[in-house]
Amino acid sequence: MSSNSEKPVLSNATIRLFAFACGAVIANIYYSQPLLATIALSFGHPPAHLGFLVTLTQLGYACGLFLIVPLGDVVDRRKLIVRLLLASTLALFAVAASTNFPIFVLANLCVGLTTCAAQLLVPFAASLAPDEDRGRVVGTVMSGLLLGILLARTVSGAIAQLSHWRMVYCVAALSMLLLAGVLSRALPDDGRDVQLRYSALMASLWSLVRSHPVLRLRSLYGALVFACFSVLWTGLTMLLSQPPYGFSEGKIGLFGLAGAAGAWAANQAGRLADRGHGNLAAGLFAGTVLISFALIAGGSHSLIALLLGILLLDVGVQGLHISNQSAIYALAHHARSRITTVYLTSYFIGGALGSGAASIAYAASGWYGVCLVGAAFAGLLVALWLATFALQRPTAPEAS
Repeated sequence: MSSNSEKPVLSNATIRLFAFACGAVIANIYYSQPLLATIALSFGHPPAHLGFLVTLTQLGYACGLFLIVPLGDVVDRRKLIVRLLLASTLALFAVAASTNFPIFVLANLCVGLTTCAAQLLVPFAASLAPDEDRGRVVGTVMSGLLLGILLARTVSGAIAQLSHWRMVYCVAALSMLLLAGVLSRALPDDGRDVQLRYSALMASLWSLVRSHPVLRLRSLYGALVFACFSVLWTGLTMLLSQPPYGFSEGKIGLFGLAGAAGAWAANQAGRLADRGHGNLAAGLFAGTVLISFALIAGGSHSLIALLLGILLLDVGVQGLHISNQSAIYALAHHARSRITTVYLTSYFIGGALGSGAASIAYAASGWYGVCLVGAAFAGLLVALWLATFALQRPTAPEAS
């Protein structure tokens, strides 16, 4: 691996490029959320039955995180990212062209798998950043990723209302093709001399989990908080597409804007981590997530309560996510891609569980069932933080 003296200068323009690329790539697995009702009808399925599509796409993403992202510690990340973007282009075109439902589902799984390119970009940026500024850099790059998650719904809803849901995926495919060309020229060289067999690389994941208690803890935080996020956004389309709201895809997509404050929270969490307050920030953001579901529950008949709840939820989710990443990227500089794999595989398995639980809860008990499930995940998160906070020793080297 290159030494610090050979590390390229990470300019503000390059940081912004990393942030934009992360947002554009991660958006691919969220375009479907405001379109679930429309997509379901086009294939002859009830809308409530298509919540599993989000779950499957996220599981495909988790597979990419587990199987592909560790390679970022031993191969040229720039080349790997570009190749994944080209594969993502093909998968997105396949989604747009699918008329057979099983092929449509398989293409979405491939979209999830190749979208792991976003999580090669984050540790790449963290590796280029100086130690004293890593929290800020990670926070900035993750702000772009989080805006991609949120704005994906707005963009897909607007395009679907003006044209057709299939056009959303055509536009996404073309954007990936263009981004692959830009990144192939703009990202810094990433040549390294690490020699490690793939089997040994994968086996080392367990060694990292055993060696770093903070990685285990923050991975569990991540799974629980992203379950909360997915519970809301999977159930929300079902709520808003039916009375008393009856919103179109375009209006549903606009709700992504309500969570844009999460990008602000990401930057603040990164700065708090740089100042040594990462653990306290984690508790603050976890509590915010729990409180948000009280407002979200009132969203069954109050649009203002729903919007305020979404804003609070996204602040809590994204702030805790950045607090987690700032903590884990301080653990092992030579293994940041593998650390990303451990953390985010857990994170998106939590998201998949949340999406599945939201679909089941909505079918059984409607919106209040969805909110109870979300509050249960958030309650577990707060209880875990309180238990850990009570047991932690301030002098422990990994107590961040």
